[in-house]
Amino acid sequence: MKYLDEYRDPVLARRLLNELLPAGMRMIHGPGCPVCVTPLETLDRAMAVAARPGVILTSFGDMLRVPGTDTDLLSLRARGADVRVVYAPMDAVRLAAEHPDKEVVFLAVGFETTAPANATAVLHAAGLGLTNLSMLVSHVLVPPAMTALLDDPDCEVQAFLAAGHVCAVMGWREYEPIAAKYRVPIVVTGFEPLDLLEGILMAVRQLESGRSEVENQYVRAVRRSGNTKAQDAVREVFQVTDRAWRGIGALPDSGLELAPRYRRFDAARRFDVAGLCPVEDPECIAGAVLTGAKVPTDCPAYGTRCTPRHPLGAPMVSSEGTCAAFHAAGRTPARRTA
Repeated sequence: MKYLDEYRDPVLARRLLNELLPAGMRMIHGPGCPVCVTPLETLDRAMAVAARPGVILTSFGDMLRVPGTDTDLLSLRARGADVRVVYAPMDAVRLAAEHPDKEVVFLAVGFETTAPANATAVLHAAGLGLTNLSMLVSHVLVPPAMTALLDDPDCEVQAFLAAGHVCAVMGWREYEPIAAKYRVPIVVTGFEPLDLLEGILMAVRQLESGRSEVENQYVRAVRRSGNTKAQDAVREVFQVTDRAWRGIGALPDSGLELAPRYRRFDAARRFDVAGLCPVEDPECIAGAVLTGAKVPTDCPAYGTRCTPRHPLGAPMVSSEGTCAAFHAAGRTPARRTA
């Protein structure tokens, strides 16, 4: 196939659904939404920083609606905080250069996909000699989350679809030891309908033939080695660290933090907001949803006290979130009996 609309061919998609895939297959949303897994403490830190006078806090739009312990960034902006939506971390660099009298902070979250752009922004700011730019970093890494799920004795996952955009940066070599150790197929997959269906088919064929390998469905965008220039930028600016995942808890070596030579760009240190004590909403079952132990409709608050307009937890905010996806698809809870 050559053109994008070919990857959306409804006739071929229906044929794959009806003829090639077995009935009874269950697709599980994993902890793959960057908005959803950003820990509550990071949101609370961002709001503590944004509330300071003379600060411009910048973020991608979805992050403004993610609930913290007491409020969210959108509500804080409505009360007068200078919180701005940007489309790239370089926008924050530009703001810092344009407003030398302000402290500009970028909320740097996401998986390996967004880390290279954030690293490049730090390198550019360092080259410009900017002293009023900092980053509140909460990057997370995919492989440690996969192994944490597989190490759970209650894990029922038989195969993974590995996110194509992450692998476009990192390649798939780091998944090969996971496939071998846990004997689980991993298929690097794109995001168009036929990408996903072919990825599922490739995983099923591995399971049926008793194989457990890493295969690449997303051949038009991903190489085994990934993007080595992007990886070099990430290694220059960041180092691996333990990281808390929202609703899941701390996972060792599952995140990135600024390396010592770039610590001067660390907003948590600059504003001394490392010691906050976040409190999750007791009704939210985000952790169980993110690990696949439950689905959104298992939550008593789903669709009533928790909606996309008034979310209790992060998975109801972003379009990538499991709860928001269920809600958009019109999924309703099974009728409960007393």
